[in-house]
Amino acid sequence: MVITTLDLNEKYKNYNDINGKIKRDVEKGILFPLVRGIYETDCSTEGFLLSSYIYGPSYLSFEFALSFHNLIPERVVIYTNATFNKRKSKIYRNHYGVFTYRDVPETAFPFMVKAYVEGNYAYFIASPEKALCDLLYIKKPVYSIKDLKILLFDDLRINEEIFEELNFDDLLYLSNKYISTNLKFLRKYIESEFKYDNYPTND
Repeated sequence: MVITTLDLNEKYKNYNDINGKIKRDVEKGILFPLVRGIYETDCSTEGFLLSSYIYGPSYLSFEFALSFHNLIPERVVIYTNATFNKRKSKIYRNHYGVFTYRDVPETAFPFMVKAYVEGNYAYFIASPEKALCDLLYIKKPVYSIKDLKILLFDDLRINEEIFEELNFDDLLYLSNKYISTNLKFLRKYIESEFKYDNYPTND
């Protein structure tokens, strides 16, 4: 379970040297530091369960979430997270892995993120549509639908069949929440090649 220095101060209030006790527990493998002032007590906890405790507000997104939702074939070992208004990317390394945090627009941040509870842990992860939009937002701009398709299916190795099963209503809604050339071309791509297969028209 996640425990803070404040929790430990209360737990060890009868010790003369609380900081010394905490240090010894770390050395003995009883406590595992996540970031300053926050610890985990179980060495085998999955890293994705800890992301939001390390730095926040945040949610799992980008490559990790795309892998989680099986949109890309690779298993992503870095826990990639989205934040907003931090203005500086962060990276943390600890016993549980590597955790990265980078901004997306505040206007996009709260949408289509689902909270899960697993045991004593709560974690937050982007929908596949949101993770894709977040990742396109941070990628180098493309300047045509053709180049976007190369980015999606060649460079990022998005599974085309699974892409076509995404909720295009959600993608179109989300694409307007970013000021991004890539998201503009994603919107054009969907509207030009999928609109009549997936959406009712006014005709």
